[in-house]
Amino acid sequence: MYAPPFIAPAVADELGHWLAFLTSEKRVAGKTLEAYRRDVYQLLEFLAGHLGGPPSLSALEQLTPQDVRAFMAARRAAGVGSRSLMRGLAGARSFARFLERNGKGKVGALTAVRAPKIARTLPKPLPIAAAKQMTDVDLRAGEEREPWILARDAAVLALLYGSGLRIAEALSLQRKDVPQPGHGDTITVTGKGDKQRMVPVLPQVLEQIAGYLKLCPHHIAPDAALFVGARGGPLSPRIVQLAMARLRGALGLPESATPHALRHSFATHLLARGGDLRAIQELLGHASLATTQLYTAVDSDRLLEAYRSAHPRA
Repeated sequence: MYAPPFIAPAVADELGHWLAFLTSEKRVAGKTLEAYRRDVYQLLEFLAGHLGGPPSLSALEQLTPQDVRAFMAARRAAGVGSRSLMRGLAGARSFARFLERNGKGKVGALTAVRAPKIARTLPKPLPIAAAKQMTDVDLRAGEEREPWILARDAAVLALLYGSGLRIAEALSLQRKDVPQPGHGDTITVTGKGDKQRMVPVLPQVLEQIAGYLKLCPHHIAPDAALFVGARGGPLSPRIVQLAMARLRGALGLPESATPHALRHSFATHLLARGGDLRAIQELLGHASLATTQLYTAVDSDRLLEAYRSAHPRA
């Protein structure tokens, strides 16, 4: 593979093998793969300057924790936050584990240094009434936009809230993936890491999608993107974000009311109505239950009420 001058040829070869391994064996998504490659490139570029030349495999094996801390300090000085720094170290450590498994040396310094701690921020869901209003076409009736575009935006937002999808998951759907009203109530979506999961779709959401398709002036083939832009191409996430911003202004909602907040709202509102945490994890496509458990902090009032009503001595 082509490599910049700050990467030694032998290291470049192993990088190519590692990226191929992540693609074929681990089925890492394209954007994640690119992020991992970029993270390792940043480390190797720093080390080339820090050590006085492109580090060889043996030089990587001889790295000290001080070398890694110097890299972290340089990234901090460049304005990189804790979350990005932690992800960068994760990519470098993945490459180091690959080298060790394949007998190319152990880069122990990377595991000897602690990753920066990140304070987890709680999801910020919308109130139930506001989440419902987001899917109301009439709320944007005064805008000078074609009716089919308003219907499309409402259908996308209804799908995000009704099924808890990420915006990328909704926009990657093809027309054949979504059943006609009365002919099914689930869809299969492809999430992070190309992992597929089945999620339910509400009848009213299917009706909204069907209404958008009826108004849409563009022909949408079964294997084409379900949601299209003004010129008939795949819809950009930025268009959905702008639509959400207009609705946010109309309803007087804070900046945190983004398309992803509808996914947070889906999970929080399910939990508030007694939804099972494991089931919500499956619906959201979370790999770890710990990620889903963040929603329990948001819905602490419901949990306290459950405790008071269920504990024998409460």
